Amino acid sequence: MKRWTWPAVVAVFFLLAAVLVGCSSGANSNVQPAKKEEPKTEQAAFPVTVKDGLGEDVTIKAEPKKIVSLIPSNTEIAYALGLGDKIVGVSDFDNYPEDVKTKTKIGGMEFNVEKIISLKPDLVLAHASSAHNSRDGLKQLKDAGITVLVVNDAKSFDDVYASIDLIGKATGTTDKAKQVIDEMKEKLAKIKEKAKQIPADKQANVWIEVSPPPQIYTAGKGTFMDEMLQVISAKNVAGSLEGWPMVTEEKAVAYKPDVIITTYGGAKQVLARAAWKDVPAVKNKRVYDVNTDLVSRPGPRLVEGVEELAKAIYPDVFK
Repeated sequence: MKRWTWPAVVAVFFLLAAVLVGCSSGANSNVQPAKKEEPKTEQAAFPVTVKDGLGEDVTIKAEPKKIVSLIPSNTEIAYALGLGDKIVGVSDFDNYPEDVKTKTKIGGMEFNVEKIISLKPDLVLAHASSAHNSRDGLKQLKDAGITVLVVNDAKSFDDVYASIDLIGKATGTTDKAKQVIDEMKEKLAKIKEKAKQIPADKQANVWIEVSPPPQIYTAGKGTFMDEMLQVISAKNVAGSLEGWPMVTEEKAVAYKPDVIITTYGGAKQVLARAAWKDVPAVKNKRVYDVNTDLVSRPGPRLVEGVEELAKAIYPDVFK
């Protein structure tokens, strides 16, 4: 019979103990559950290269810590992405959210290059709608070593989604950008679904007035307001016109709209126009003001603009 040495006995003892512990932990997993993994936070990979609103490749070397926004729509998108604390400068036209009042103003259409440089931003969010006119200023910022991202000039909801996605990629907030976009799409889909209950013969003919006489401007096709009316099953009486056309008062009256929407607070003015007294919208006092920022500023709040239009035009459906 083989004689066991003391070292061998010790080794066998520890081997059996290890096996027993392993089996015990498996059999009693309900008693001591595995530690729950914490949700993974978004990790942005920098440097990152994106194609800007002018079709140019822009490389952001590191996650931006200080951001200057040259236009309100960019600012609203940045705040929606949780970047409010990183915003150090905004335009004179910025008014939302309330926190922008605490930020340094860097000018209007003609921004103050020196003031922007003094803020030492890592990233400046410019915009394609004004990039041509401010080309020299943007070049000075780039020459100062500041990364400038020109955001696309959005003219539709899809364009806005692209703007949000672009800023998200440039700032390391792609997950949040996707969340904002998905929420906008979901809300818009619900509004569309609700609008389907409006039969074709009950759809309102709507005139949108963005500026009063003597130069009356309206919203034609290719604008957010035209797309919004389509979403809520309303008809834009100026829908055959392109962009933001100027229309004579006679032509506007001839459209005979059921509802008139003004974006400059001019409802009372429209109701008082003698030449418009036979227009159905005026006769029935269906002239309403809407917040111009909600229906024209290409940012996350556009869906609120759709809701505001829907409630004004179809109050019984969109209560």
